Amino acid sequence: MKDIKKYYDDEFVKTAVLEIARSMYRDNFKPDYIVGLTRGGLIPGVLLSHYLDVPFYALNKNESNLWMAEDAFGYVDEHLRATLKSRWDIGLRKRILVIDDINDTGATFGGVKRDWQDSCLPNEADAWRSVWHNTVKFAALINNEASEFDVDYSGTAINKAEQPEWCVFPWENWW
Repeated sequence: MKDIKKYYDDEFVKTAVLEIARSMYRDNFKPDYIVGLTRGGLIPGVLLSHYLDVPFYALNKNESNLWMAEDAFGYVDEHLRATLKSRWDIGLRKRILVIDDINDTGATFGGVKRDWQDSCLPNEADAWRSVWHNTVKFAALINNEASEFDVDYSGTAINKAEQPEWCVFPWENWW
């Protein structure tokens, strides 16, 4: 079956961003900063950043970013570790929201998780499990329920396994 194109407008984007913000509020989660994945996560990330009054950073899906991984893990250098109760003191972790326009297959969000974990203390798998969906959360304007990745927040949900569609966002067709 061929995907049907579905066009989403600016009003949808604003409503979806506000739904994500409401869900985060109910969850008592306010990030220290927002990471928008290029290209689709940039506009919703900036909107949410202004709404929550927190910093915004862009992350190219094809590039590694060690400082974000260290913020997520709560990494401190060897000299300071001796003074901590544990190697991964949750108080040192930043609360981070990673956002994209769509969670389609889950490959993009899964890639961020793998990259951050592989680049920052990859042998600490147990500690990383306490990071994901706890201090680092994931959001998408549209969540495909057939995805292999579970996002924490979404503006709306579709199921591409039941009804295939190609989502076209306003920034992809503004002209």
